[in-house]
Amino acid sequence: MSLSIAHLGPPGTYAEQAAVLYVNWLNKTTGIAATLCPYPSIAQSLQAVATRETELAVVPVENSIEGSVTMTMDALWQLDSLRIQLALVMPIVHTLISCAPSLDHIQKVYSHPQALAQCQNWLGKILPTVQIIPNNSTTEALQLLKQDVTAAAIASSRAAQLYNLPILAQGINDYPENCTRFWVVSQNQPTSEYQINTLNPTHSSLAFSVPANIPGALIKPLQVFAELGINLSRIESRPTKRSLGEYVFFIDLETDITKPKMQSAIADLMGYIEILKIFGSYGVLSVNVVEA
Repeated sequence: MSLSIAHLGPPGTYAEQAAVLYVNWLNKTTGIAATLCPYPSIAQSLQAVATRETELAVVPVENSIEGSVTMTMDALWQLDSLRIQLALVMPIVHTLISCAPSLDHIQKVYSHPQALAQCQNWLGKILPTVQIIPNNSTTEALQLLKQDVTAAAIASSRAAQLYNLPILAQGINDYPENCTRFWVVSQNQPTSEYQINTLNPTHSSLAFSVPANIPGALIKPLQVFAELGINLSRIESRPTKRSLGEYVFFIDLETDITKPKMQSAIADLMGYIEILKIFGSYGVLSVNVVEA
């Protein structure tokens, strides 16, 4: 049996690295093999699962420095058929990759907006005059570097090895304890052969919209969880994209959705919300980059 797994490409991205780590863990625990399938964007990675082009996708959802990955959240809300199988937490160590002879020769730096933001203090101190150019991924610009010795890219040391490019500076993220949480996402109703999550579910994720932007519209749904003693580990809002001032609220909870308390909470929640989407319950796997 072999699974197909979508991720943000080209090869060498942190999403691909997380997918490799997941595949290694999956193979050790279940014997299942997998094929990695790069896509140009996070949204397209999730769309591939929704349309059954792939069985799974590995997508970033939250970084310890820059917070939530909004593209992932928006795509999950818009696509109705997806379920979280597993959360994977991976440390992120950024490097500056360039063919320039020294830092003084660099005039522009490319990377994904999240990576650029995670290194903004270092860039402001060490390369204050360079042009910052956002890309769709951390590896998109790597193929340009051999032709332009004034350019650099922020990516992983693994990416530098894959593209055979030199590293000018390592560990340039502003905070050393930098990590990103990824979700392994499947179809909401996968066939039985793809029931592959072997970790006990400890967390659940859901999102809801409220009928109107009025006083108490958010506090009443949140009180449902508080009164039942269910802890929230994350809450975040995103625009509904229907009208200014309308929001969708994403919530992570430290419990399994099948627990009686959660079932009671969901029933009570329906009296205060407009739309509810449950993304599933899952375990959390912490991995180290050396495992790749």
